[in-house]
Amino acid sequence: MLKKLEDYEKQIQELVITSKDDLENFRLQFLSKKGIVPQLFTAFRDVPNEQKKEFGQKLNVLKDLAETKFKELQTELKSGGNTVDPNIDLTVPPFPTEIGTRHPVNMVRREVVGIFERIGFTVSEGPEIEDDWHNFSALNFPPEHPARDMQDTFFVAHPSLPKGGLSPLSGGQGGAALRTHTSSVQVRVMENQKPPIRTISPGRVFRNEAISARAHCIFHQIEGLYIDKNVSFADMKDTLLYFAREFYGPETKIRLRPSYFPFTEPSAEMDVYWGLETEADYRITKGTGWLEVLGCGMVDPNVLKSCGIDPEIYSGFAFGMGIERTAMLKYQVKDLRLFFENDKRFLDQFKAAY
Repeated sequence: MLKKLEDYEKQIQELVITSKDDLENFRLQFLSKKGIVPQLFTAFRDVPNEQKKEFGQKLNVLKDLAETKFKELQTELKSGGNTVDPNIDLTVPPFPTEIGTRHPVNMVRREVVGIFERIGFTVSEGPEIEDDWHNFSALNFPPEHPARDMQDTFFVAHPSLPKGGLSPLSGGQGGAALRTHTSSVQVRVMENQKPPIRTISPGRVFRNEAISARAHCIFHQIEGLYIDKNVSFADMKDTLLYFAREFYGPETKIRLRPSYFPFTEPSAEMDVYWGLETEADYRITKGTGWLEVLGCGMVDPNVLKSCGIDPEIYSGFAFGMGIERTAMLKYQVKDLRLFFENDKRFLDQFKAAY
């Protein structure tokens, strides 16, 4: 009987398990109700009295060894361990791993940022939840401006607000909202940095708009700011012409049309000449050949004052564009919602562009 115990102990120590089936067979053989260990405990009563002490000690050692081995092998199989399924041929080359790509919105963002970085612009970022000052008041938005209304802006609960807490922001009363533009980042830069300032602010923004093929409640912008002594409208035009020719092609033509923004004066919309060569060109440009791509203007002196910059010494210009709209033009995407659906069939089309 003692020799049997030694043989069983050696068998357990040398045991190799390569699958869950092997592990279950081991459990059935040694630890189940009809297994070897329980049967040995049953046979213990027949052991001569002079051998009971030694036999009992070795039997307990065997039981502990079997239980410990089972738990170790069970853990090893669950974690993958070092065991290998004998049916797997490790010499066979693996299946090729499919390589991913960047999202088209991110590709356009990187391209635009790269163009402006080459002429000295730095990248600035800021919070997506903004206060009234940085999102509206510092940018010369009057108290009655429609952007402050709940039908245009997402307001959020804030610890500093009364219980229940949605802030109406109107009238400059404070509160918090999801930023409606990345101009708020420019305010933070002007508050914390002395001119000259040359920065671009890419980021995600939010508007309370119905989702359609041409609009979304979440989208991305890139806004630029340049402030220094003697900055003129001509400087802005030359900078934007440089961008247009780098992004749309060296022969690109631009035009500036008068517009209005609370934080710039004078303000303009910039169009690029898209052409009228195809039916799609007529549709995209509404038959004019010109396509609006961004808004721009000279920074309003009141905005400079609000940020602690003397408008008698410094001047500057700002501009902003929607990344999704730019990506739609670049890749001829007809439905803006495709950028947000993570449809692999759509995203796979941009592997060649990356």
